[in-house]
Amino acid sequence: MQIGVLRETLPGELRAAMTPASAKKLIGKGIAIAIESGLGDASGYRDADYTAAGVTLKNRGALLRESNVVLRVRKPSLEDVAALKAGSVHVSFLDPFNERSLVEAMAKQGVTAISMEMIPRTTRAQKMDALSSQANLAGYVMVIQAAYHSPKIFPMMMTPAGTIAPARVFIIGAGVAGLQAIATAKRLGARVEAFDTRPVVAEQVRSLGAKFVEIDLGDVGQTAQGYAKELTPEQIELQKQGQAKVIAQSDVVITTAQVFGRPAPRIVSRDMVEAMQPGSVVIDMAVESGGNVEGSVAGQVVDINGVKVVGITNLPSEVARNASDMYAANLYNLLDEFWDKDKQNIDLDPADDIVKGCLITRDGQVVNTVIANHYAR
Repeated sequence: MQIGVLRETLPGELRAAMTPASAKKLIGKGIAIAIESGLGDASGYRDADYTAAGVTLKNRGALLRESNVVLRVRKPSLEDVAALKAGSVHVSFLDPFNERSLVEAMAKQGVTAISMEMIPRTTRAQKMDALSSQANLAGYVMVIQAAYHSPKIFPMMMTPAGTIAPARVFIIGAGVAGLQAIATAKRLGARVEAFDTRPVVAEQVRSLGAKFVEIDLGDVGQTAQGYAKELTPEQIELQKQGQAKVIAQSDVVITTAQVFGRPAPRIVSRDMVEAMQPGSVVIDMAVESGGNVEGSVAGQVVDINGVKVVGITNLPSEVARNASDMYAANLYNLLDEFWDKDKQNIDLDPADDIVKGCLITRDGQVVNTVIANHYAR
């Protein structure tokens, strides 16, 4: 069996779906690994590092045409889908809720497609959860970017010229990315406050040394997967009102609110940004899915009344080496979980809970119940 790994072609995507270390472990199971030349260049891995691990270099066409399993970070183009052989397994981030034509093309091609976004949040699947591993890094990157753009230092500093007060950082959303942002901002010495629609995470926020901002939104909670439930328009308005004063007093605001498969909720209005002191910084993690902040623009730093609104896209790619290491480990754990050493093949049992969650297409059909129901609406 051959696993083929493609070099990413999306501008700004610096991650690799396989590292020499993960390749070596798979080769140890008797699996042939072939990659496209330059796969790891942007993340600091040379072709020679891969070949030293036993990997073969092949051109893109041969990889698509010959591989039993194809790995990548980003979703494929329609041209790449058309080149895949029937019965092959394709594993990547796929954005299946918003990519119906792509998903249906993969089904028509006879491709078995796995979406890494759809890995369930269970104890057994935790080691494969690429969304969480990449969000962890995104949380770190957001704080580093905020510190870079801010004219203030984060820690309190006592000097002969006087005492410098710590920067005030407000983080909206205490999921994986938000919690890492809290931890990173605290390590840098900032005074940190945080809010989440799920009261259950308040203790996690406090355990990291941050203050949890209490805003009564009524009946809220989280999904079975641990994500925040989508708020009603009335609840979003209550949230805006409750956090307006905190935002006005903050030197840095970081927003992380996202609803999987849907546009991000708009929770920071332009007037809130304008109420901040000039020199303040806003980091909008959700800018690629519509943005939490009114006025944020994907890929740009926008000045609103002296406040920098930063819309960095693909945050994990800013630390591509570690992001590649973590994503490659997630993929290895997924393949290892379903590797049948007797058949020397990947055995995706349709009754398995993880497979039911992340398998999107198989045998010419969209087999994922959640995605199929979404398309049927």
